[in-house]
Amino acid sequence: MKILIASTPAAGHISPMLAITRILLDDDHEIAFLTGTAFRDRIEASGAQFLPLPADADFDGPDLPSPIPELKDIPPGSQWLRIVCERLFVDAIPAQDQGLREALKQFQADVIVGDDLLFGVLPMLLGPREMRPPIVLCGTSFLHWKRDDGAPDFVGLPPATTKEQREQYAVLAGDHDANVDQPVLRKLNGVLKTYGVGPVSVPLFHSVVGLAYLQLSVPSFEFPRELPPTVHFVGTPPIIRNQGPLPPWAHELDGSRKVVLVTQGTVANHNFGLLLAPTFAALANEPDLLVVATAGGRPIETIPGPIPSNARLASYLPFEWLLPRVDALVTNGGYGTINQALSFGIPLVTAGLIEDKADVNARVAWSGVGINLATNAPTSEALREATRTVLDRPSYRMRATQMADEFASIDTRLEVLRIIHRLERQRRAQPRAATMKPARSRRAAR
Repeated sequence: MKILIASTPAAGHISPMLAITRILLDDDHEIAFLTGTAFRDRIEASGAQFLPLPADADFDGPDLPSPIPELKDIPPGSQWLRIVCERLFVDAIPAQDQGLREALKQFQADVIVGDDLLFGVLPMLLGPREMRPPIVLCGTSFLHWKRDDGAPDFVGLPPATTKEQREQYAVLAGDHDANVDQPVLRKLNGVLKTYGVGPVSVPLFHSVVGLAYLQLSVPSFEFPRELPPTVHFVGTPPIIRNQGPLPPWAHELDGSRKVVLVTQGTVANHNFGLLLAPTFAALANEPDLLVVATAGGRPIETIPGPIPSNARLASYLPFEWLLPRVDALVTNGGYGTINQALSFGIPLVTAGLIEDKADVNARVAWSGVGINLATNAPTSEALREATRTVLDRPSYRMRATQMADEFASIDTRLEVLRIIHRLERQRRAQPRAATMKPARSRRAAR
């Protein structure tokens, strides 16, 4: 097959999509990859053909909110989320749609595989079915779908267990709908109207889950609720190997000390004083621990001191080598990193509220695999207590090990290929029937 991969130009989305690309290349498919120019070298190094997004959708790859500088002065909450949804996602739809259509002229794909924030698929999705190839999206964040308890997304709420909680969640949901979902939907439907399609009646992030949807996790890391049959949990993609050299201190990870890995990921890593520095301070006097920190691609010189004697730093580290040696992960809550860690049975300490992190970290606490400090700025005291707890209390390691067993039970490569091949067989079997259907607008919640 000829498969077009399309991704939001952000490292947390590019990395899993590149892992999917590797699976498809190994299965002898021809791949073109549409994304931002900041990732050209990584795409071409993978063996895929690189296709650039138009300038209006090609923002600074390392930093998702970078096109909206005023966000740094707005605290996490409804206003922050609404602005991100409108400016970063809805405003990018015309340019993303243009990029997809131009890519299909150059590369006549049999299937499109995108990430879950690529809302530029909506005009094509809602238009005539015979005018596009099948579309598959990959869930690179927590699963965006309505909850049985009515809680809104992005607030970090665990499943309700009492009537009082449900009543509280209903109030919060009403506020979220009025201040985020409805303003975003009005803007979204205004854009879709220019294409003669729509309107969409469900929240922006729910609008694409009705597609064939590959959730890059396992069921036990997702809140229980009724999901569309289109959702398939496919585990976590294999780690792309050799993403960094072994550090000069690699021999020190010999099992003589427990290893705590701390990372702020590749997006929210412009202020290492939020997590790396307080973790160093928290664990500096723990003689049985080795604290390993990765700067997510930034120079290690940007990590503020003092650096304790039991800390080891690197800009990038090869995770396929590192994770089997890690005893606990301290993270702000990147979805891909957390799922990779859980696939190795590593218990977690999380501290992050922006982007999708409040909801990701709520799942860490709810599933029993770690401790969620539920803050963007944890204290050293809180970090020390939480880290020692997940290291010393067997229940966290036991629960993380159970999660690792669930990941191991899913053959990610086989599941990804099975679903994509099935869609291609359906496309080949129904071309005439499709062209006979009159073109009509359809809602995305299908």
